[in-house]
Amino acid sequence: MRKLHFQPIAGKALDILDTILHTPEVTSCKEAFSDVRMACEELVANVVDYAYPDRSDGYLEVEIEKDEHAIIIRLKDGGVAFNPLEAETPDMTKPLEERQIGGLGIFIMLKKMDSVSYDRTNNENILTIKKWL
Repeated sequence: MRKLHFQPIAGKALDILDTILHTPEVTSCKEAFSDVRMACEELVANVVDYAYPDRSDGYLEVEIEKDEHAIIIRLKDGGVAFNPLEAETPDMTKPLEERQIGGLGIFIMLKKMDSVSYDRTNNENILTIKKWL
């Protein structure tokens, strides 16, 4: 298991994402790479942009596990409690100009991943995504 530690500082989401995407575990997921990238992009952006509204010293821990069957990525942060599984599903039947802003990235991530789970333990958000290979 690979463990990565970051400070989710505004403006650093792309650097964090780049580090995650260049791990051997992720780069070796050729056929699932675009789905994993999209999910990680959404999740990292959410932590950086929303987990620490007071911009206090925060953290983001990322654990990556991969075997021949699946890649599992777990993100942990001590920010504001947020369960993306409870996010409102965007109304895809409405015209684009009538839709509310937000929620589409989470909706797509939930569709692209084979498993998504959330837990709030010890004041930490723990989000785990899994993609079968």
